[in-house]
Amino acid sequence: MSSAFVRLLLAVALALAAPSARAQHGVADVVYVPTPQVVVDAMLRMGNVGPDDYLIDLGSGDGRVVVTAAKQAGARALGVELDKYLLNQARENAAKAGVAERAQFRDQNLFETDLSQATVITTYLLPEMNVKLRPKILALKPGTRVVTHDYHMGDWLPDLREDLSVPEKKVGNAGVSYVYLWYVPARAEGVWRGTAGDQPLELALKQRYQFVTGVARPGKDAVEIEGGRLKGEEIKFFLKTGGVRREFVGRVTPGEMTGRVTTVRGGKPVQEKWQVKIAG
Repeated sequence: MSSAFVRLLLAVALALAAPSARAQHGVADVVYVPTPQVVVDAMLRMGNVGPDDYLIDLGSGDGRVVVTAAKQAGARALGVELDKYLLNQARENAAKAGVAERAQFRDQNLFETDLSQATVITTYLLPEMNVKLRPKILALKPGTRVVTHDYHMGDWLPDLREDLSVPEKKVGNAGVSYVYLWYVPARAEGVWRGTAGDQPLELALKQRYQFVTGVARPGKDAVEIEGGRLKGEEIKFFLKTGGVRREFVGRVTPGEMTGRVTTVRGGKPVQEKWQVKIAG
């Protein structure tokens, strides 16, 4: 859903592209542009929203993301919006849909909203606003899903993108909507020491969002990590030693990583446990 700031800019676009467009009863000279329902449905599907989730929609407009999440996915959801007319409309929509207990709305600045309990964050905000929110989002629990309509998170590349044909969309890239998904990554950077099978293992990792690089010492020799990537708490990377490529899959928790390493020997996969702890 659009924030008041986004709606103001979209009003200019509409004035140029469609002079006959009329403002709804929102804030004064601001045109409210709702997210098409097909995009709402795609955002919830990509975010895998379900009854165990708590979704927060930042800039919730008429509440359609929040109401749909509550009605169709059974989730608890909160919408944050400053436009009082739209807040009232959203609450009415939730009541009409019979989900007022699960779909709540708050008159609040989205930058002041406590996001710590959310499992899913949704936005329809301009990139500079998403980037301003990014540090707050990256501090959330690993695995928290972030889904945006049309606008990205700067140099934090999405884990998934979907392009939708939306003929009724007249603003931005008319006729097309982009939906982006991120998983908040765990913190894996640092020096870790432990074992892989019965051999010592040291990892010196660097991290840029969900991408992991660095050097491993599976024994005495140092080798570059290949394909290092995080998806929430899940980490995956490859090491190639002695002509053999080994796949490491594990889970990152504060101060520790544990998982399974798979090596193909004689045409058959062999699995062993690996476990490392943060050094120092």
